[in-house]
Amino acid sequence: MNRIAAATFAVLFAAGAVIAAEPAKPATPATPAKPATPAVKAPEAKAEAKSIIETAKSTGKHNTLVAAIEAAGLADALSGKGPFTVFAPTDEAFAKLPKGTLEELLKPENKAKLADILKFHVIGDKVMAEQVLKMKESSKTLQGSTFKIEVKEGKVHIGTDPKAMALVTATDVKCSNGVIHVIDSVILPAAKAEKHEKHEKDHGGKPSTPSAPKKPN
Repeated sequence: MNRIAAATFAVLFAAGAVIAAEPAKPATPATPAKPATPAVKAPEAKAEAKSIIETAKSTGKHNTLVAAIEAAGLADALSGKGPFTVFAPTDEAFAKLPKGTLEELLKPENKAKLADILKFHVIGDKVMAEQVLKMKESSKTLQGSTFKIEVKEGKVHIGTDPKAMALVTATDVKCSNGVIHVIDSVILPAAKAEKHEKHEKDHGGKPSTPSAPKKPN
């Protein structure tokens, strides 16, 4: 019995020695975690250009113009495909008109007159500032006539009355259906400009100096 026990012990001891002699297997390195795939960012949608009417509304400086366009029934036309070029008077420009003029024009019975004046500020084509600089006269407006263009010291003036030309203060405001150039005065077709000058004279405006009478021969 003691011999059996001794032999068993010897076998176990030898097995243990063999196991101990075997070098330990290196631990299998953990597979590195794959970096998280960044979320694909959807391309930002390009803001669409606004129409001429929408752009005028958004400036905060053309409230009177927008109101006049709507009163004249031209809003739908100027929201159409175009292209149009609008020389847009600011609120301050309309404020320069003789007292009561704007209120009179906004009356329903004067809708045609108002539309006529507003159409004089619109060209039925896209005319950028670079082109305007090369012109001495505008293309035909939606009203049917044209206005003069003068460039002095790099500044552009437009109108029909040499004494009351409107200054272009901002250019190339791009819209989905054309372009806006901002002006500091309301311009009038030639016949209306003459009446406007007469009104100014009759209401305290400085009359032009009359020419001296011709001496008899």
